Amino acid sequence: MSLTGTIRNIGFGLSLGCGLWIGAASAQETAAPAEAATTATPAAEPELSMGVAPGTEGSGLKTAETAVVGETYLATRFELWEQRCIKTADGSDPCQLYQLLKDNTGNDVAEVSLFAMAPGNQAAAGASVVVPLETLLTRNLVIAIDGGETKVYPFTFCASLGCVARVGFTEAEVTQLKAGAQATVTIVPAAAPDQTVALTLSLKGFTAGFEAVKATLPKQ
Repeated sequence: MSLTGTIRNIGFGLSLGCGLWIGAASAQETAAPAEAATTATPAAEPELSMGVAPGTEGSGLKTAETAVVGETYLATRFELWEQRCIKTADGSDPCQLYQLLKDNTGNDVAEVSLFAMAPGNQAAAGASVVVPLETLLTRNLVIAIDGGETKVYPFTFCASLGCVARVGFTEAEVTQLKAGAQATVTIVPAAAPDQTVALTLSLKGFTAGFEAVKATLPKQ
């Protein structure tokens, strides 16, 4: 079963208050998955007011010059990564890195929105990974850098736009991301629990992109 579909970026809304969830979202060692096949039905859709402004998705994102306060704009690109920022009145525009993940036939499947964490947090970086609603949530989200150790992250909630895993990366894991060529993000279709969908997250340009995003953090 295909997990493809049109996924809209909701990463900025999910990164608000990110320091509160990083500890709970740290990676776990790979464990035997639960057997139940289920997807979540949200009781209420969370507030996503900081997401991409209407009409700015994908290549249609505005520039810093044309965006108004509260809108998301494309600052620059680092290979397949996009530096997306929120226009603020004081010019302190917070930013994060965004990458759209496609399957082997070129269909849009998932989104990764990654941001730097301020010093003093348990993680050096956080990310929101959005996948289709037809994902088997009990199998969790699995990430491996350059074919190395797999890390497992639980899904946090589902909304009409997709299901979300909130991920925390330690300083050592950020160093791995900087040194790596690609990471593999794996999900499982709810309708085909014996199959997996492996998506490639390119790490080309990540180092420069992450440092650019980190530079937009509020000064301590």
